[in-house]
Amino acid sequence: MKVLVINAGSSSLKYQLMDPDANVVYAKGLCERIGIDGKFTYKPQVEGKKRLDAIDVAMPTHSEAIAAVLKELADPENGVIGSMKEIEAVGHRVVHGGEAFAASVKIDDKVMAAIEACNPLAPLHNPANITGIKACQAAMPGVPMVAVFDTAFHQTMPAVAYTYALPKEYYEKDKVRRYGFHGTSHKYVTARAAAMLGKPIEQLKLISCHLGNGSSVTAVDGGKSVDTSMGFTPLAGLPMGTRAGDIDAGILEYLMNKYNLNISEMLNILNKKSGVLGVSGVSSDFRDLDNAAAEGNKQAALAVELFEYGVKKLIGAYAAAMGGADAIIFTAGVGENSAEMREHMVAGLEFMGVKMDAEKNKVRGKETDVSAADAKVKILVIPTDEELMIAKDTQALA
Repeated sequence: MKVLVINAGSSSLKYQLMDPDANVVYAKGLCERIGIDGKFTYKPQVEGKKRLDAIDVAMPTHSEAIAAVLKELADPENGVIGSMKEIEAVGHRVVHGGEAFAASVKIDDKVMAAIEACNPLAPLHNPANITGIKACQAAMPGVPMVAVFDTAFHQTMPAVAYTYALPKEYYEKDKVRRYGFHGTSHKYVTARAAAMLGKPIEQLKLISCHLGNGSSVTAVDGGKSVDTSMGFTPLAGLPMGTRAGDIDAGILEYLMNKYNLNISEMLNILNKKSGVLGVSGVSSDFRDLDNAAAEGNKQAALAVELFEYGVKKLIGAYAAAMGGADAIIFTAGVGENSAEMREHMVAGLEFMGVKMDAEKNKVRGKETDVSAADAKVKILVIPTDEELMIAKDTQALA
């Protein structure tokens, strides 16, 4: 089955056409600056087809972006399919499903209404996801559409993990609770970890570290998420590229009063000007921070150390919550590619049975076990593949 995977943002749209059974990607790419001037990138994975990099295509809305994607996929000369009829289903990444969705679902009017009801929980993400769905429905009438939620995997968390210590009516009336994100990634890498370890996932306690510009750590016990670091929104947890992570809420009142900030301005600071960017004053990219630290920039070094320290604390906390751990998984941009940061994050955890092999750890973007031979807790590097996970869920439902 050929499945088109769509990840729509407010002004962008990532896409990938694949066969999830064969794990074959036919083409992938990106539509950028939707609503501005429109840039289109097309990367066919079929020999003899021409790659297009950031070419100008008018995209006043997501509808034109979807049209550009479909036109190129089925182009007589450069396309990878004979016609649009070969696309048998479309899988859409949806950031927030609230408590309504504990699994991926086939999209109908009722599902669309429930996704729209979650807009206040993810105002930057869900409306864009909905726009992408509607654009695909208009362009491909009758083709099954499936919604795959970032939050769904975490719906197995017990109340003790997802409840905030607020007056209970805020949960009962407004559904204020921990939801967690990156669920598709955590689900994929923990399933791969079970395969690598040769054990049923139901018998494993795993700590999944999805580390990049956006980062979260999840405790997965028996294949189910039992705790995770992101919260009601993706702002919680670790300090990230530009996001503050966990912070004393009293700081908001202090800064807002002192500098006469409104809540929108304060949230802009917490979401876009904080994290390792805010601490370092240099960049939100960890590669830039490493370079700056090597040149003696103490704030850049502190920003990296702050992030590493946060991950280490969560690993320890989640091992305690599950009563042990069989493996620690590193994935996403930083987790997959920074050997030095992985080493720092597990240093000092030897008391837990965590022990890294420094030579094995000299790896980037490759699925492998980097733990020492005598380690009681395995350390695994597993490149994530959210698109494949979305495609598989879509195929199963469509």
